[in-house]
Amino acid sequence: MNSISETPPGQAATDEREEWSQVRETVRMLFLAVAQIEIALGESDDSVGQLTTAFTRMMTHEQSIAESVEQLPDTPETRSLREDIRGRANQVTAEMQSAIMAFQFYDKLTQRLAHVGSSLEAMSELVGDERRLHDPAEWRALQDRIKSRYSMREEREMFERIMQGGDVREAVRLYNEAHRQDLQDDVEFF
Repeated sequence: MNSISETPPGQAATDEREEWSQVRETVRMLFLAVAQIEIALGESDDSVGQLTTAFTRMMTHEQSIAESVEQLPDTPETRSLREDIRGRANQVTAEMQSAIMAFQFYDKLTQRLAHVGSSLEAMSELVGDERRLHDPAEWRALQDRIKSRYSMREEREMFERIMQGGDVREAVRLYNEAHRQDLQDDVEFF
């Protein structure tokens, strides 16, 4: 007699299916997405921190150059040089303002991704809790919590469209149209 017990054909597959859970696998995949978002945000925050420090230093240097230019003696030879330096300093300032605007958009992006991560995590917890999973009040509470984090009108409108069964691509298109208009009206300079 063989000392290794043989599993009857089909038994291993049945055991695996009994141990496998669609809900558990969904929750794991959602938590994986949350982890990836958090890692990406952490890595990008480090890079943006370095860029912010560099821009702060550049602004300080630009101000120092502008002050030094004003101390040049006012002679025919230095007038042209002074104007050239002022012009270049103004160009540097304009470029830095453009970069600062890009940082503002990045800040919005990181806030959105952080909201997505926390929303996915909350949904994962709800899906993973058999007592709450089939309770419509729990889903409404989750949706209300997610919606309350939206700071822009366009985000809330997109949320409403999608929660009412609207087409995702159409909701994104309408969001982008409204958002572009708001950006033209609300761009902030430091």
